Amino acid sequence: MKHQNGGYPYNHTLAHILVEYASAVYTSDLTSLITWTCPRCKGHTKGFEVIEIIVDVENCLQAFVGVSPDPRSIIVAFRGTQQHSVSNWIEDLFWKQLDVTYPGMPDAMVHHGFYSAYYNTTLRREILKSIQWAWKKHGKLPINVVGHSMGGALASFCALDLSVKFGSQVVELMTFGQPRVGNPAFAEYFRAQVPKTIRVTHQNDIVPHLPPYYYYLGQWTYHHFAREVWLHEIIKENVVTRNETICDDSGEDPTCSRSVYGISVADHLEYYGVTLHADSRGTCQYVMGAANSVCSYVREDDGTIILSRYPLEPHNFESL
Repeated sequence: MKHQNGGYPYNHTLAHILVEYASAVYTSDLTSLITWTCPRCKGHTKGFEVIEIIVDVENCLQAFVGVSPDPRSIIVAFRGTQQHSVSNWIEDLFWKQLDVTYPGMPDAMVHHGFYSAYYNTTLRREILKSIQWAWKKHGKLPINVVGHSMGGALASFCALDLSVKFGSQVVELMTFGQPRVGNPAFAEYFRAQVPKTIRVTHQNDIVPHLPPYYYYLGQWTYHHFAREVWLHEIIKENVVTRNETICDDSGEDPTCSRSVYGISVADHLEYYGVTLHADSRGTCQYVMGAANSVCSYVREDDGTIILSRYPLEPHNFESL
């Protein structure tokens, strides 16, 4: 492992815990997810209490909020692109342009689709309400935001939103196989606002290479924010060495994932040996059993299914 001085430290144990939450959010059986009895709801995440699940059926988005016993924190997890639509999504990413200015930052441009999926859907409103309720019940716990693939992009916008609203000292972000979401000006702004950030990439995973980075385009190219941790294997004389390289704080360290061709979808779908894709063949399917018997409140809001353990009443979350 290569260590770098300064910056937010990479915690190997924490990464192995958070990747399991990034995997669990792909569960389509909402009843087993709200009760935390799904096959992926085991291992390092034992004892997790789900507070709310949000499923935006129309936009194929899913997230949950809950309280973890170890690390003692609020977990906000976002689902990524479904396995059977990954190839089409990757093809689309090759051609995505920087097409919206981040509010209040005239030079900061971002990917409109990722930005809108967080800010212009039910996700943001419900996540903020759930955090408010969790703090009321458990005290002001720190917040860990996680996501894989497109879920990593949404998690990034969420972490930035929470850091601006609540302070960067309480928000930590870890993503897996995340695409680029903005230009160099946005990456610099993000680093200042969300300093507790780790962006994990795996071997030849294709998605962290998208949308493409062109250094000669200046502010008109996509650019990753720091800090990357690159998981890769070195094979020498039939001996396999697994490495976790902690990259520099540029966001585009040429000695990390940018040193290889990003051509693998298989590397995108597995991190730390954990599966990161949907457990059903349908692109946006979900299953819900006798949900009322396992959670307090269930409702549908503009095509979004919400399962919650607290009263689904209006909250003045803007005043938080």
